[in-house]
Amino acid sequence: MFMQIAIGAIGIGIVLMVGYLVIAQVAASLPAQGTDLSGNLTTAGIASTKATVFAGFGLIAVGIIVLAAFGLINVFQ
Repeated sequence: MFMQIAIGAIGIGIVLMVGYLVIAQVAASLPAQGTDLSGNLTTAGIASTKATVFAGFGLIAVGIIVLAAFGLINVFQ
């Protein structure tokens, strides 16, 4: 069971990494600073999306730590 959850977490991590790379490429291809309202909204939206992806990485890391802790608890019981 632990391996299934670990493989699932790795899959989710890969999806998040690919998503972050796509977002980073979009951000790099846009103009540096928007002068109109839509440019500022686009910049804010990309920053918000990056923060969400980083939060996803953090949740996956916490999940893997919790799974490892449960595994160690079961070993020492």
